[in-house]
Amino acid sequence: MSMLEPGIKGDRGAIVPPTAARRFARWRKTGYLLSRSPLTLMGAAIMLIVLLLMVFSPWLAALDPNAIDLAARLQAPSAAHWFGTDEVGRDLFSRVLVGSRQSVTAGLAVVILAGTLGSLLGCFSGVVGGVVDALIMRCMDIMLSVPSLVLTMALAAALGPSLFNAMLAIAVVRIPFYVRLARGQTLMLRHLAYMQATRTFGASRWHLITWHVLRNVLPPLVVQASLDIGTSILMAATLGFIGLGAQQPTAEWGAMVANGRNYILDQWWYSAFPGMAILITATGFNLFGDGLRDLLDPKGRGR
Repeated sequence: MSMLEPGIKGDRGAIVPPTAARRFARWRKTGYLLSRSPLTLMGAAIMLIVLLLMVFSPWLAALDPNAIDLAARLQAPSAAHWFGTDEVGRDLFSRVLVGSRQSVTAGLAVVILAGTLGSLLGCFSGVVGGVVDALIMRCMDIMLSVPSLVLTMALAAALGPSLFNAMLAIAVVRIPFYVRLARGQTLMLRHLAYMQATRTFGASRWHLITWHVLRNVLPPLVVQASLDIGTSILMAATLGFIGLGAQQPTAEWGAMVANGRNYILDQWWYSAFPGMAILITATGFNLFGDGLRDLLDPKGRGR
């Protein structure tokens, strides 16, 4: 161990290596900052519960979500059916649980696809520059000039009504946000000394993007992705509500709210419980994303 960088003593007096000590101190600081933000902890708790329900929903659902029982149609919430039943007697509690797989998976898939493609394209645009950079950014500006929901609806309608096509349409619309963010961060890094040295030693553009640029622009991209999950869930539910998302008999929150609007005056539970699931899930992911942004932004910690 170097004399200039001694380790620290652990709980039992053992000397902890300096790298481990720095890592431990970083995690302690992260935990302290999180403890100061109850809304972030609430968002993380909601997000964790939703993800656990999504994974274990087939085992938590007491009844078959697609089993039709016309004798039990439009029953109010009771001990037999916690969230009531729909117009063909299907158990809404089971459908809301299983529907989490469709809605949350759609949000996660959109963020992964749009974030990956947008980040790589933005870094490539910032590293290459010139005509290629101008062409890519003008295409992104054209996409951003159209309202996101209108463009998403147009793409989903052109591709055909299905959950996969809805996810693809949302991902295409969200790509420009990651491109602009990644390109802006790349332009700040492009003229730094280590980037110039890497070019001098003959590194390829792909090596620059994957090993030097992308790693340094990752924190703001992660924050953007965490905030986009809630938005993507809402957009997927919107497409399902207007009939461009998941189709019957698939249990999906937006489609369930759409089916329940015809019975909203008398059978309020039909639309209320899927709507509450959308609200709670989107709120949890947004709270966690806001807290993550504050955690990774040193300027915002003191506010």
